Amino acid sequence: VQLQASGGGLVQAGGSLRLSCAASGRPSSVYAMGWFRQASGKEREFVAAISRSGGITDYADSVKGRFTISKDNAKNTVYLQMNSLGPEDTAVYCCAAKMSFRTAVFRNRNEYESWGQGTQVTVSS
Repeated sequence: VQLQASGGGLVQAGGSLRLSCAASGRPSSVYAMGWFRQASGKEREFVAAISRSGGITDYADSVKGRFTISKDNAKNTVYLQMNSLGPEDTAVYCCAAKMSFRTAVFRNRNEYESWGQGTQVTVSS
C-alpha cells in the first residue's frame, strides 16, 4: 500500500491541525494504521494507532486527550486531529500501515510494513 500524508503546517501554540493519510493500492480496511513523529535530533516515536476497523485506538501519554485518530475506510484515509498544540509537538509526522487480520493496534514502529512520507508540523510559542 502507498501512503500519502498531508495537512502539516505552522500553527501557534494552542492551535489545531488535522493531518490526513491517504492509502492507495489496497483497501485501508485490511490495515491497522499508526501515526509517528520525529523531532529534530530525536528518535521516531509513537503518537497514535487505530485498528483496521477503526474500533480500537491507542495514544501516547503525551498526546492523550489532545489528539484523536480516526479512520474512514470508505475514503481509504486515516486522520489525526491535533488540538491544544504546543512547541513540544513540533516534528515530522508520518503515517504507517500494517496488514492485520485481527482487531489490534500496534505501538511498535517495527511492526509496520508501509510508511508514508512525513509532513512537517511546527508549533510556535
